[in-house]
Amino acid sequence: MDKIPILRMGRFLLVTIQVDLYDKLALDLEADLIKMVGKTNARGILIDISAVNIVDSFMGRIISNIGAMAKLVDAETVVVGMQPAVAITLVELGLPLRGVYTALNVEKGMDLLKSKVLREEETDPDDDYAGDSSV
Repeated sequence: MDKIPILRMGRFLLVTIQVDLYDKLALDLEADLIKMVGKTNARGILIDISAVNIVDSFMGRIISNIGAMAKLVDAETVVVGMQPAVAITLVELGLPLRGVYTALNVEKGMDLLKSKVLREEETDPDDDYAGDSSV
């Protein structure tokens, strides 16, 4: 049975999609990611789709769902490595990736996640660790 590996990198989860996502694999990834966010208390998800040449409406919806679900459990989602043809397809299909940020590559995506999480922690009055760099 195929599974997309989910790697933990500190407070973030990294997913690199290197195969075509058929429906069951995409749904499993969606469920696994949200479970992993809850289990690890991750604050961000970075999804690398640089090896993906085609995104259909189902995969676009899955990515959007991941972003929406992650937001509900206080995590941000960044998609990196989107090929120009994939971006064109998403726009032509009318599939905005609501709740999902994009970046050019993994490095810029990680920087974006760090800045989003840090900004939220500095402004969250309910967070006991806000502004405490020793944590």
